[in-house]
Amino acid sequence: MTPSIDIVPLPYCEDPLAYFAALRDRPGAVLLDSGRPMAPGGRYDILSCDPLALLEIDADGQVQGDPALAGLAPFAAQQALLERLPGDVPDSRLPFLGGLIGYWSYDLGQRLEPVTGQARQAVKLPASRVGLYDWALIQDHDCRQSWLVGSASRRRQVREWLDTPTRPEGSFRLSAPFAAELSRDDYLTRFDAVQCYIRAGDCYQINLAQRFSAPFEGDLWAAYRRLRATTPTPFAGYLAWNDKAILSLSPERFLLCRDGRVETRPIKGTRPRGATPEEDRWLARELGASLKDRAENVMIVDLLRNDLGRVCQPGSVKVPQLCSLESYANVHHLVSVVTGALAPERSPLDLLAAAFPGGSITGAPKVRAMQIIDELEPSRRSAYCGSLGYVDVRGHMDTSIAIRSVVAEGGELHLWGGGGLVADSRGEEEYTETLDKIRHLMRALVAASHD
Repeated sequence: MTPSIDIVPLPYCEDPLAYFAALRDRPGAVLLDSGRPMAPGGRYDILSCDPLALLEIDADGQVQGDPALAGLAPFAAQQALLERLPGDVPDSRLPFLGGLIGYWSYDLGQRLEPVTGQARQAVKLPASRVGLYDWALIQDHDCRQSWLVGSASRRRQVREWLDTPTRPEGSFRLSAPFAAELSRDDYLTRFDAVQCYIRAGDCYQINLAQRFSAPFEGDLWAAYRRLRATTPTPFAGYLAWNDKAILSLSPERFLLCRDGRVETRPIKGTRPRGATPEEDRWLARELGASLKDRAENVMIVDLLRNDLGRVCQPGSVKVPQLCSLESYANVHHLVSVVTGALAPERSPLDLLAAAFPGGSITGAPKVRAMQIIDELEPSRRSAYCGSLGYVDVRGHMDTSIAIRSVVAEGGELHLWGGGGLVADSRGEEEYTETLDKIRHLMRALVAASHD
């Protein structure tokens, strides 16, 4: 007989890092972080560890970690893993009562579309890694409540872990400055190639990114804490295992599915925050009035309407918000909202597969954009521009677009900056924008080195 799932209150903690510090060394520890109390818009934190099973998809799209699922396609294997949990859970408004938590890398998209994969795999992370979790610690910042979800035996385990003295946070430092994979001239050469493709009619928009890397030593949890303090965002996350980790400070939701209702919130259009209130207001107004940035955003909205239409009920896909200005700690963005109603015979993982990777970080049309990205970017993107999130046993899902994200592997940190290129883009401005998006992350990591 399967142990029953119950929901019991815990003391509310506005900052989830205090709870997660007691769990971070456990196997499969994962934090989906709403960025509170500093980030606007975030509501729920989801923390867990010690999954019942872990499933990895390797760089070739093959299932690893569970012989019973070997040979299945990636999302089919994850659906089969999810179905091992019983669906008879309590009636609750909480977003997660057990299911899958993990990440899906941008590179996984190359297994779904006809992309040759000529870029090298410089960062050796699995294409996807998800755990099957039968418990979670959830914080609802709107209601200022914390909850422990799980069976009685699991709850006893978790309380013991939370009561165990935590390992002190270690030091962190970069061993050398970040180095760009592309020089400025290299980037501009690739920018010119994109313009040639656009003029030839191959595409309307391409998201071109560049990678930066630096060696590091020490505790990545200390690095995440510093990044979070510098860049509070509502779709952040922390996963670490072996010599690998993902430290994500994303402001962008990819796909939300709840009770069959679907939402995606693409970001296209960016300006840095100003040094003075007057400059900040000018930059915000300039972004809101930019025909180029609005055109980029509308192109991706059309792409996402098409992606959602593949699995949503006919006629249900709508655009209730187009090119609204949203401001974060370090940047202004233009954000749109696309909604739909998931077809009854479809699952959230069907939705994820249909729309993956997110159109806001590929370009349009998507498949040709991905092929051009693979040709022009010298190395694969790994978790950058993929997704972090959960798929709940009741059919709820929430995932991010993993921009503003740092990937650790083999003693090196990697981060990427990118942007959408269209016909009237200017090379020097676009190169500067890629730096604007991640300069604050680099500075935070340098500052953490001196703590």
